[in-house]
Amino acid sequence: MPRVGLFIPCYVDQLAPGVGVATVDVLERAGCEVDYDPDQTCCGQPFLNLGLADEAARLARRHLERFARHDAVVCPSASCVATVRRHYGALEVGEDDAGRRTRARTFELSEYLVDVLGRIDLAARFPHRVALLPSCHGLRELGLGRPSEAVGGPPQIGATERLLRAVEGLELVFASRPDECCGFGGAFSVEFPEVSGRIGRARLADLAATGAAYVTATDAGCLLHLDGIRRRQGRGPEAIHLAEILASR
Repeated sequence: MPRVGLFIPCYVDQLAPGVGVATVDVLERAGCEVDYDPDQTCCGQPFLNLGLADEAARLARRHLERFARHDAVVCPSASCVATVRRHYGALEVGEDDAGRRTRARTFELSEYLVDVLGRIDLAARFPHRVALLPSCHGLRELGLGRPSEAVGGPPQIGATERLLRAVEGLELVFASRPDECCGFGGAFSVEFPEVSGRIGRARLADLAATGAAYVTATDAGCLLHLDGIRRRQGRGPEAIHLAEILASR
């Protein structure tokens, strides 16, 4: 039985705890032993985005120490996984053997299920039309699909899409601009709220045009951003994380 360290982003812990609970349910259904360390903290992504390298590096070192003992580290956030796997090197953190091993064994939920465990059908049932929002980090830094700007090569169906297509009753749809940014961008939405809001409203309108009742993604930050706009406007598909769909019966 794989022993999995559950890596819960700070914003999920504070703003979307149901995503963490659903992630545990899905991993246990897939045959994993899940270990959650309540003393884990932020991975450092917000500080890295703001150019605060010293603060980001301090958190990065602590993060790697917390998760060094696990066979795999699984997280329901593509952007946080991309930070650990792709950007800790720029901070000169985790360059020893133990650090490299922990970074390499850190996975986003869907890629762990599909690419590591080989699990696609998790006996989930969600009888609704769902639009997929491929998150920028997952698509372009983790390879969870094929970005529209890619040239050449065969079509690629990513792990997230494969899992959703296996959910009983789920009708999967895509916006006309399938992988356009939602406008969240972490610190970007705080520093440039007017631009972020405008991008988000356009994105939500494109997703609503599919007739979807729900929009799903691998990043709760993107979903919280879009759902905030939906609630203010009173229209558009409701946000639901991939883990919550996979945990549905």
